[in-house]
Amino acid sequence: MTVPKTLFDKIWDAHVVVTREDGQSLIYVDRVLVQEGTFHAFDKLRRQGLKVRHTERVFAFADHYVPTTGRDRPIADPEVAAMVARQREDAAEFGIRLFGLNDPAQGILHVVAPEQGLTLPGLVIAGADSHTSTHGALGTFAFGVGASEAAHAMVVQGLWRARPKTMLLHVDAPLPFGTTAKDLALTIMNVLGAGGAGGHVVEYAGPGVSALSIEARMTLCNMTIEAGARAGLISPDDKTVRYLDGRPYAPKGEAFNAAADHWLGLATDTGAPFDRRVEVAAADVAPRVTWGTSPDQSAPVTGRIPDPGDIDDAAARGRAEAALAYMDLAPGTAVADMPIDRVFIGSCTNSRLEDLRAAAAVAKGRRARLPAMVVPGSQAVRAAAEAEGLDRVFTEAGFEWREPGCSMCVGINGDLVRPGERCASTSNRNFEGRQGRGARTHLVSPPMAAAAAVFGRFVDVRDIGAATPEAG
Repeated sequence: MTVPKTLFDKIWDAHVVVTREDGQSLIYVDRVLVQEGTFHAFDKLRRQGLKVRHTERVFAFADHYVPTTGRDRPIADPEVAAMVARQREDAAEFGIRLFGLNDPAQGILHVVAPEQGLTLPGLVIAGADSHTSTHGALGTFAFGVGASEAAHAMVVQGLWRARPKTMLLHVDAPLPFGTTAKDLALTIMNVLGAGGAGGHVVEYAGPGVSALSIEARMTLCNMTIEAGARAGLISPDDKTVRYLDGRPYAPKGEAFNAAADHWLGLATDTGAPFDRRVEVAAADVAPRVTWGTSPDQSAPVTGRIPDPGDIDDAAARGRAEAALAYMDLAPGTAVADMPIDRVFIGSCTNSRLEDLRAAAAVAKGRRARLPAMVVPGSQAVRAAAEAEGLDRVFTEAGFEWREPGCSMCVGINGDLVRPGERCASTSNRNFEGRQGRGARTHLVSPPMAAAAAVFGRFVDVRDIGAATPEAG
C-alpha cells in the first residue's frame, strides 16, 4: 500500500539530491529570490570568480530601500541611492531579472513573485528575506536565507537542510464576520507563542483555511515565521489553480492544464501523519491588536492588556514586563484606550488588492483624524486599486497614497515612526525599533488600521458599519 504523505513530504522527497550520514540533505532549489540587501552575496560571487548557475531561476526585487514618494526625482538619500544603483549593477553583471525601481511590475518581493507566477506549487524557493514563508500559500516550500546561503544557492542551485518536523494547524470553520486572516494569524501566534512552532513546517488546513482567498492565505503563511516555524504551507486546490492561470511566468495552454493536474495531486493525503496537530476554533478569532513587542503579545480589541503577574511561566512573564515598559503601557488598560499617533497600511503581509479594498470600505465617506499612509504591495496592485477608485477613497479621506515598497514596515527607506510615537500597522513585526528608533508598533488588520485612522483610536470594526459611513 502507498503510505499517505503530507504536502511537505511530497515536495521534500522530490527535491532531495543526496542525504548524508548526519541526516542533512542536499535540497534542490527551484527559485532564488533576492532584494537590495543581498549585495553581500553578489560580492562573494565576485570575489571568488563564480557565476550564477541558472540565471533564469534567480530574480531580484527592489523593495526594502526604494522611496515611496518622489520617484520622478533622483533619490535624495545617498545611501539609499547607492543601494538601488548597486542592485541594478549586480543584476546586470550576473544576468538576472530585476524588478527594479522603474519596472512596471516593481513591488515587494512577496507580492510580486506570486502575482507574476514565479511562485508555483511544488517548488522549493529560497528567499533573501525571512518572510519568504508567504509563498507557501500556493503550496510551495519557501524559506528565508542569509547572504552566504543565497550565494551558495545561486551557484549550485541547492542547499543543505535537516528535515524539519511537521505541524498541522486545523481551523474548524470559516472566520466570523468582521475578522480577517491577519486576526487569525495573530490568534495563532497568541496560542503558539513566539517560538511555539520552532523546528516545524506548519501546514494550515480545515474549513477555515479552504474558505480563505489566496491573498488571505498569503497573509497567514507570511506570519508563520513569527511563531518560529521553518515555513508555512497550504495544499493547492482549485483556488490555487484559478489564481495562477494566466500569470506571466506560469505555464501556458496544455502545459498549464498538465501542471494544474500535478499541483492538485500535491495536496496532503488523507491520513498523512504529522508530528504535531493544533486545533484552532474560528469562533475564538476576533479583531486583535498587539500590545507588546512580539506578534504573539496581542488581545482582542474588546479586551485588556494582561497583567504579567498572572503569567505563570517566568520567561514569558519577563518578556511581558519588558514589553510593557518599552510600550509605556499599564496592565489592565483597555485595548480601546491605548493611544495611537499614526497609521500604516502596507507591507508584504497586508498590501494586496483585497487588503486595500477592506481598508477602503472603512475609510469611505469618513475623514482621517491621524496621519495615515497606504502603500500598495506592487505596481500591479496600485494600478488595479486606482482602476477601482480606491486611491480616491483614501485621498478623499485624508490618507496618503504612495508608491510600492516595504516602506514603514521595516523603516530603512526614510518612512519612519518617530521616537515614542505609536503606530497602528498592518505589518508583521512589532519588535523594538522595527519602524524606527523608539517607535511603538501595534499590529492590526487593514480594516482595523483604517478604523483607527478615521476614529483616532482602536475600535471594533464589527460595530462601525463599514458599508454605511454614516454609522460612524
